[in-house]
Amino acid sequence: MSETQVAAESKVKITRDGDVAILTLSDPATMNAAGVDMAADLTVSLKSVVEGPDPARAVVLTGEGRGFCSGANLTAVGPRATPAPGQRPGAGDALKTVYNPLITMIRDLPIPIVTAVNGAAAGVGCSFALMGDLIVAGESAYFLQAFRRIGLIPDGGSTYLLPRMIGRARAMEMTLLGERLPAAKALEWGLINRCVPDAELMSTALGLAQELARGPKSLSLIRRAIWASLDADFAEQLDYEAQAQNEAGRSQDFAEGVQAFLQKRPAAFKGK
Repeated sequence: MSETQVAAESKVKITRDGDVAILTLSDPATMNAAGVDMAADLTVSLKSVVEGPDPARAVVLTGEGRGFCSGANLTAVGPRATPAPGQRPGAGDALKTVYNPLITMIRDLPIPIVTAVNGAAAGVGCSFALMGDLIVAGESAYFLQAFRRIGLIPDGGSTYLLPRMIGRARAMEMTLLGERLPAAKALEWGLINRCVPDAELMSTALGLAQELARGPKSLSLIRRAIWASLDADFAEQLDYEAQAQNEAGRSQDFAEGVQAFLQKRPAAFKGK
């Protein structure tokens, strides 16, 4: 495993394990509270691993120390829209300028992302966790929508994600009551893919990411198609599948997959 050089002041560490980039939220003193500075660092880090000279083929996102991400840093100062005369800055201004573009960027990544959730995934940190294509949580992890406690509403895409992932009734329960959802219950509800002993969290997440990194280019098209399906009607989605299938059919990996099938050998995909 190798470490990638990042700015000394960055709150996101980058390491490489072959074709997998591991991004670690690194502000353990705050349980990795996602201030606008960390959100900006995560944006830069994601761009670097997918657009650099040696692009990764899968990403693992995790947190350093006792928690994955404890939510937005309420004491941090970041870019905000200029308020009208006599008005205070809006609580949603940083969402528009920093957090929403980051969430959208994660959705649109050209490679799969696995989230490895350790400890608390709260507030916007819960949103980061749920953006994983595959979500692995340690047994001590929990998911929390605590916005009601400070008089705000869930953000970071949570009001979009939760009803689609666990249904309206459970989404209402998480957000209106603001109670912790333990990892085991999150697995039972279908919110996550794996709940494993804490000591096995990273090895499990890395194993899944390595499997994805060995996959064909079509994995990128698959994740985009699933995201598109959340807002499409049946006819629109059938048309989307046809277009994406045309793109997949032109890839080198499709040609390799067919040859491997005919020759009865494992395919050696290159993500191209």
